[in-house]
Parts: sequence; C-alpha cells; structure tokens
Amino acid sequence: MIEFHFETEFRLSNTEKYRNWVSKIVTTEGYSIGDLNYIFCDDSYLLEINQKYLRHDTLTDIITFDYTTGKTMSADIYISTERVQENAVSYQVTFENELLRVMSHGILHLAGYKDKKEEHKKEMRLKEEEKIKMFHVEQ
Repeated sequence: MIEFHFETEFRLSNTEKYRNWVSKIVTTEGYSIGDLNYIFCDDSYLLEINQKYLRHDTLTDIITFDYTTGKTMSADIYISTERVQENAVSYQVTFENELLRVMSHGILHLAGYKDKKEEHKKEMRLKEEEKIKMFHVEQ
C-alpha cells in the first residue's frame, strides 16, 4: 500500500497518478509493494528527525527509513517540500521535476542504489531521470 501524508499545507495534485508511478518504479526494480509511506513536511520537521534518529544536524530533502524484507519494499519516506523548492531553484528545474527526483531517489535507495561515490552518483542520476520520464508516460 502506498500512502501519502501531509504535515504542511502542501498537497499532491493527483495522488492516484503519483501512487501508480511509485508502484511502477518499485515493480520495474524487481520488488513488490509492502507499506510505503511518503510523509511531506517542512525543514524543521525533517531536521528534528535527522537530529533525533540519525544524529545529523543538517537540513536535507529526504530521509528514508527502510523496512524492506526480501523483495517486499516497505519504508517511511520523509520529504521536506521546502528543501525541494530551494533545490528546484538551485538546479533550475520545476518544483514538480525536483519532487519527482526526490521521490524516486528514496525508492532507488531502497532498491540498493548508492550515491556516496562519484560513479554511484552518476548511476543514481541516470536512474532518477529514467523514473521521472515514466511519470510523464500516460498510464
């Protein structure tokens, strides 16, 4: 089950389209869907989680708590829409494009993709672009 939760005024415009897209990402990576929760929040909400659970005192756009077992993907994925908006401006892309990148990024981490080393970052970016394109295909 894919659920969307909103801790701010932000809302997805068409939750069913996003749900179908996330489902496609999961299945194209060879997983089935368990419980996937996207929690959209602001910087202060995500900073508190980052400090409390990861002991990091920095702003971030996404934190993913992985509960995947075998090939059944489950997680809580927290996304700061404030950070997404700032990143969209910095990268000169639309808010929607950056949101799709971040949403797919969380799923790709759950599927085993890394992004600490340069070669892994390149692979992650290519996969994100592939998944973003899937969103724009009529379903």
